[in-house]
Amino acid sequence: MATIGLIGGMSWESTAVYYRLLNEGVRARSGGLHSADVLLHSVDFAPIAEMQAKGDWAAAGAALAASARRLEQGGASCLVLCTNTMHKVADQIIAATKLPFLHLADVTARAVLASPSRRPLLLATRFTMEQGFYRDRLRAFGVEALVPAPEERDDVHRIIYEELCRGRIEPASRERYRAIVARAAREEGADGVILGCTEIGLLLSQGDVSVPVFDTTALHVAAALDFVEEWEAAAA
Repeated sequence: MATIGLIGGMSWESTAVYYRLLNEGVRARSGGLHSADVLLHSVDFAPIAEMQAKGDWAAAGAALAASARRLEQGGASCLVLCTNTMHKVADQIIAATKLPFLHLADVTARAVLASPSRRPLLLATRFTMEQGFYRDRLRAFGVEALVPAPEERDDVHRIIYEELCRGRIEPASRERYRAIVARAAREEGADGVILGCTEIGLLLSQGDVSVPVFDTTALHVAAALDFVEEWEAAAA
């Protein structure tokens, strides 16, 4: 049986969602008492967040590469990095092991391409919205992700780090996100919204906005479950 290796803890609030969705997905697909075969290494987020703030991505990448090696040694069959932002150091993680790496931007791009959307709004941390590592990867698939205006990006980023990563779900913040999406759809032609931080699904869902929602956490989980099915079919 394939074992899903999770690099989590960034933040643990969304990693817990990964664990729940993986088990719900296995139960839905296999029935009975079946649950997900998972190895999780959950890092301490505070040092990683400090590296992010300082721009020390090399150190952050080294820390997560070490996490990947631990999962490989533990018997993981693939790697799932439970954070969009830290895909900035995906190459370091990929180089650290021989395991398949399920890249979240690729998974998201394929989901967008399977829909009518081509110019979705990207809601994420400032790093993911403003740096090229994520949007460029989407663009390579033909997805032109829009980003909020500067002052909107400030609010999106602040809400993630000061509220969602700390387990705070504030109705006023949900309304702020809804207003940002509505403005982008009205003024810039955004035809969807990517929840490009794994915590945002805790705050915003399809019922909150009028455009299609691409929840990266749920999409990543589905891709991991598909990998397991394909791996086990090949091994049979």
